Amino acid sequence: MTISKKMSEFLEQGSWIRRMFEDGIELKKKFGPENVFDLSLGNPIFSPPDVLYEEMKKLIENPDKSAHRYMPNAGLDSTREKVAEFLTATTNHNFITENILMTGGAGGALNVALKSILDPGDEVIYFTPFFPEYYFYTDNHAGISKIIDSNDEFIPDLESFDNSINNKTKAVIINSPNNPSGVVYDKNFYQKFSKILQKHEMILGREIFVISDEPYRRILFDGLECPNILDFHDNTIVASSFSKDLAIPGERIGYIGLSPKIKNKSLLMDGLVFSNRVLGFVNAPAFMQRAISNILFNTVDVDEYLTRRNYLCEELLKLGYDFVKPKGAFYLFPKSPIEDDISFTKILKENKVLVVPGSGFGKKGYFRISFCVDWDSIKGSISGFERSINSIS
Repeated sequence: MTISKKMSEFLEQGSWIRRMFEDGIELKKKFGPENVFDLSLGNPIFSPPDVLYEEMKKLIENPDKSAHRYMPNAGLDSTREKVAEFLTATTNHNFITENILMTGGAGGALNVALKSILDPGDEVIYFTPFFPEYYFYTDNHAGISKIIDSNDEFIPDLESFDNSINNKTKAVIINSPNNPSGVVYDKNFYQKFSKILQKHEMILGREIFVISDEPYRRILFDGLECPNILDFHDNTIVASSFSKDLAIPGERIGYIGLSPKIKNKSLLMDGLVFSNRVLGFVNAPAFMQRAISNILFNTVDVDEYLTRRNYLCEELLKLGYDFVKPKGAFYLFPKSPIEDDISFTKILKENKVLVVPGSGFGKKGYFRISFCVDWDSIKGSISGFERSINSIS
């Protein structure tokens, strides 16, 4: 045995997202890429906005010879200041530089936050359907995952949430707009959610942190606004990245923003900075910190995602698929026409369409479609969706 038993088990249950992506590579080799329609990975097809290239060009043409040296582990002060200004403007909460830590993407931000607040055996709550790496991130830092189910509209069961909080509860991870459902939690949800947290904080005599995973926050449809958890819960840690709204997931650039209302912020920030270092992230990439600092209010063209959402929803509805129309992000999460979602994704794969089973997101009986892909993949997939649902009718 060359790897640990735990790692062997993790590889076995592993990420369905990557598994389907790798299956797609093999299918494309066998049948040709034009005949396989891969809707499995949330890997934006669009190029970043032009302003990013302009900023990168400026940095290259006017090089600062000290720009690639080590920096403070929290990140470049100039970039942290710009992120603080951005969050102040978009949340109406007064962020300052000392509230910001630059990280290696949102995944890095989540790991740094969990490393900083968890003691062995502490519990982290999150809701179905969820990004599957939450489970592994929590385990990375000796935490225990506690998973709460949601209803058919993908709204968390708050009664179960209330009953699940105990003296080991340290944090709750929320993700809105949600991956994989595209659901956006409304103010009514946050009001009830925060009242439950406030009640238990009073009982426990300590904070329960909300870690708000927000990489899709600015990808919203139908004129919808995304309520901000900062308005409802003081002990909030924002974890975000520019992977989705600037379409640069490969650059691994993100940040942590501490709510201005958290007590003992300086001590918590000290812990975050130390965790950033010892986890091996050390710093967010120096070049990208500089490149994004002046373009934080820019995004990709969200209408490109909207047109894809509308097309897919219209076509799949005609075929008889049942789903909640997504209000944000770039995923559709239909109900599987048969109870076994894994079996149905295999039927789709036989018809050259790659999606991810809902079981991989803690929600059996569904599957995830990613529509941040090219039009040929989306339009070409429709016949495969039709053959698949007709095959089990």
